[in-house]
Formats: sequence, C-alpha cells, structure tokens
Amino acid sequence: MPPAEPLQWRADGVPHSPRFSDIYHTETGALAQARHVFLGGCGLPGAWANRPQWRILETGFGLGLNFLTSWQAWKQDPSRPSLLHFVSVEAYPVSREDILRASARYEELAPLARQLADQWHGLLPGFHRLAFEGGRVLLTLCIGDVRPMLRAQRHFEADSIFLDGFSPERNPDMWSPDVLKGVTRFARVGSRLATWTVARALRDGLQQLGWQPRKLQGLAPKRDCLRAAFEPAWAVRRPPAPSEQATAPGHCVVIGAGLAGAAVAASLARRGWQVSVLDAAPRAASGASALPVGLMAPHVSPDDALLSRLSRAGIRATWWQLAHLLDEGQDWAASGTMERRTAFKARLPDTWSAEGPNETWHAVAGQLLGAGLDPATTALWHARAAWVRPSRLVAAWLAQPGIRLLPGAQVARIGNDQGQWSAFDAEGRCLAKGDRIVIAAGYATSAFAPGLPLQAVRGQVMYGHGATGLPPHPINGDGHLIAHVPDGIGPLWLAGSTYDRDSRSTALRDDDMRDNLARIERLHPAAARALQNRQAHGQMQAWAGVRCASGDRRPLVGPADPMQPQGPWVCTALGSRGLSFAALCAELLAAHWHGEPLPLPATMARALDTRRLSG
Repeated sequence: MPPAEPLQWRADGVPHSPRFSDIYHTETGALAQARHVFLGGCGLPGAWANRPQWRILETGFGLGLNFLTSWQAWKQDPSRPSLLHFVSVEAYPVSREDILRASARYEELAPLARQLADQWHGLLPGFHRLAFEGGRVLLTLCIGDVRPMLRAQRHFEADSIFLDGFSPERNPDMWSPDVLKGVTRFARVGSRLATWTVARALRDGLQQLGWQPRKLQGLAPKRDCLRAAFEPAWAVRRPPAPSEQATAPGHCVVIGAGLAGAAVAASLARRGWQVSVLDAAPRAASGASALPVGLMAPHVSPDDALLSRLSRAGIRATWWQLAHLLDEGQDWAASGTMERRTAFKARLPDTWSAEGPNETWHAVAGQLLGAGLDPATTALWHARAAWVRPSRLVAAWLAQPGIRLLPGAQVARIGNDQGQWSAFDAEGRCLAKGDRIVIAAGYATSAFAPGLPLQAVRGQVMYGHGATGLPPHPINGDGHLIAHVPDGIGPLWLAGSTYDRDSRSTALRDDDMRDNLARIERLHPAAARALQNRQAHGQMQAWAGVRCASGDRRPLVGPADPMQPQGPWVCTALGSRGLSFAALCAELLAAHWHGEPLPLPATMARALDTRRLSG
C-alpha cells in the first residue's frame, strides 16, 4: 500500500496525474473551476440558504479544492445551513504536502487547507469522518473504488452532486452507467448535479436516469460545462424514511452523564437540540468515566477485523473533539503507545507497511530502548493513541450550548404521554420531559431496556504520583501503564486493569492489586519494580469502576426495543473502550435521527445497531 498517490507539477503550476495522464483541474485554475462549474452549477450558495443541513456528494476528491471552496462559501454566507455534509469518494488519495501545495496559490483557501492537512492521515481503505468548524462541517472521505464505496454508504438524500474525476477517455470507470446509477440513488427530486464534461454518453446516461441535463458556458479552454436537475417524468420510488427520523430538532432527555451520555448530548446539541442530561450521582462522570486517566488506543489484527476498523473510526471521531475542546498536555496528550505482544500476535495486515497510511507498525530498537525495554522485545507502536482525562472530556461535552445537566436525579421509570417522554423519580415526580429520550447509563441501562444483553464488568486499577522509573509514554498489552500525566501534586501514573465479568462491586480488593502488579511485570519489568517500591512505602492507591458490555462485546446504539424505533434509544455497552467509542456512537445516533450520511459503511453501522439483535 503506497504512502500516497504520486503526482507531477507542471511548470505552469497545474498538477498532473501520471496514472491517468491527465490534469487535476483546468488551466484556468481550480478555484475558478470549483466556483463556476460545481458550486455555480448547483446554485450554491443560494440554494442552501436557511436550510438546517446541506449534503453534497462528490465523485473524485482529488486535491480537495471543491471541498475547500464549498467550505469557504459556507463560512462566508450569513444564511448558511447549520450543518454542511460533504461526502467524497477517492480511490487514490494524494499526499498532505500536495494538498497544501495545491491550495497555496489561493489565499482564501490556504487556512482551510491547513486544517484539512492536519486531519489528512491514516487514510486506509474505507470511510473516514473529518470534522471542522466545531463539527458543523463534516467531510466523509470514502477511500476506494467509486462503485463499492457508493454501495457501502447508507442511502441519504444528496442536495448537490459533483461529478469530478479525470476525463471519460482516461478514466472511463468513473463515468460508467453503474456509477451514474449509484449517484442517482442518492438524489431527491430537485437535486442538482454539476460536472465539467459534456460528453454525449454522459448526457444520455443522465437523461435515462431522470436527470434533465443542460449545457452552460464553460471555463477556458473548455467551451461548455454541464448541470442537471433530477426531475424524472416518473414517480420516484425510494425506501420510506426510517420512522426514527426527526422532522426537526426538539428537546431530548438523556439518562446518564458519563462518556456515552455526554457525547450524545453534545452531538444532538450541535444539531440544534435542547438536551436535559440526568444522572443519579451528585456530579457528572461519577461512574466508570471517573477513571483518573484512560488510554485510547486502536485494536489491530492480521485480517483487519471489524473491531480493528471500528476502533480506528472511533479514535478519529474522538480525536478532533479532544483537539477542539481540551487543553493538550493537561487534559489529554497525543502520546502514542507501545503495545507488548508475542511474535505471533504482532502480525499486521499484509498490505500495511512502515511508510503506508497505517498508523501502527512494528516498534524498532530505538523506540524500545527509549521506553526502557530490551531491543529484542516484540512490540507494536501505535502513533494514533492518547491518554485522556475522561472527566475533563465529559465536562467539555456537557458545557456545550443547549445542554442542561441535572445531577442527583435518580430516574426510577420512564413513560410516554401523547408523544412526550418523561423521566420520573421513585416518588413519581417528573424530573424532565422531552420529545425523545436516550438511555446512556452504563449497566444501569438494563433497568429501562431489560431485553438487551448487557453485562456488568468490574475493573480495578492502581495509581499514584511520581515519574521515577516509569516509561515516557504509555505501554499496553495485557493491561496498560500510563505515566507522566500532569496533576496538581505531581506526575500521575495509572496501571491496570482487571476485568471481572458479572460483578458490580466497587469495593477494593487486595488480590486485584497483586494481579495488576503482575500485569505490569509482564509489560515492563523495570516499571514493575518501581511500582513495588511505591507500594512498599504506601504510595499507591486503587480505584474500581463498573463497565458495561454487550453479549458480542460491541457497543449498542439504537432503539431500546429493536421493534419500536420511535421509542427510547440507547447508547451503551462501550465496554473498556469508552474513550474510543463514545463520540462515534453519538454521531451514529444523531445521523440516524436526521437521515444524514454515516461516518461508517452501512455494514459497520449495522454491527453497532441494537437491531442486529433481532436478526
């Protein structure tokens, strides 16, 4: 898997593709082409005025200049939609450096391109959700051939469609009848399509599918460009909108103020909802999310299994929010982590390489020595990993406009009266009322959704202060060790954790302390000796919490009763990967409610949906 698609820069500054022997944009300039052909051809920005959302589907991301121009138009428009979705397919992503070079000649795009370049990493085949403007501009990059990528996306209604790519003569697959059918699947009556080519086969193909194409004046050296409106002469048959889709944002009640509940509240608030968050504890993040510090690291496997792909998507979903909301170096740090493995378990997908877009590779001798380990040790280095103070992330999410936290609110039951959901305490008092209700209360979710296969999983960690003898970055494997976390009384360290199924006790156990020390002995012998010395001097503390897991160890996002999608929803069973999965699951829930493009392929989204349990 090459690190990036190579391209050549001509003397006149126009980028050229050796693969297709074609240029990336007209000699007139990419910005002029994006504005005239694509935005102008789709009536933008005027068409999106005062809309809650606008959704653009593009074939051929290239150097990203159509996206950057659309984003800039959105920023400058006082009547812009609250949320801009841009979904783009790209089989051969270029390098970060070429993204920056292509935009450097356009002063108005360069700052946006730098933000794009900051998230331009880890582009393995599949879907990648990039977020900007506090989550109000969402770019979904679908890396792969156009036909399977279009099939992988769940149906949504695209307001604008940009057909871009190298010429039909150079890259006919990009303009095939199957691709035109694929993009038409996302069109609604009135959707507009724009492209720079006016090839007769393209115009005929569009017309047969219900589009009304029309030539417009092109940009030199091209005489014409094309726009089309989807106005079929026949009744369009589309699947009915899922019954969970909301006609407009309203008021939502969320039960649970941990990572899952806070993430749901923040995702809905960004879409205009008013959210009341209830928690039985006197403060937020008092359950499993009260862990002093946690590690967010990807799962890897030789076959790039479902959990591996989900963990990468989840980390990307969380990462931009950490960078946007928290103080790096105090609340979180992009530390990376070294994972100790046996030689057999250190196998990675055959297509990965040291220079490829994968952000996990075999640790080299210098990295091992720097971590205080024998250079012959078998280990992996995860560049995209971080330590996080979970309570700080929860607080930042709950501080977003539109969210009201109600601590000390013990919910005993929920009920519906004429379409309004209410949460009641044991005395029958109404604690909050809303149009929708989401249960994100960890294992306590089972009280409101008894049909879900939830399991309590107790975990105990040990922690203390002081950095002497501890590795400079986290180590994980069978357990984990995090050190050098800034804290008021000195550098914080934490190690663990146990994994006790079907236990809800938070009482501390001496046996668990010994088990955790044994784990660290296997991970990092020198660190284990340092921690044993701290234990001998009474410088070690313990903490226990209860996680929630599902029967198949995957999160549960969807209706509490899979047969009742308009009833209560849940976001739960994040297990020991709450930091990785909370933001992703919250965005999935919000996307379902609003009929939005998903940040995951449809098959992966179904793997998290509660409705998978009903067959």
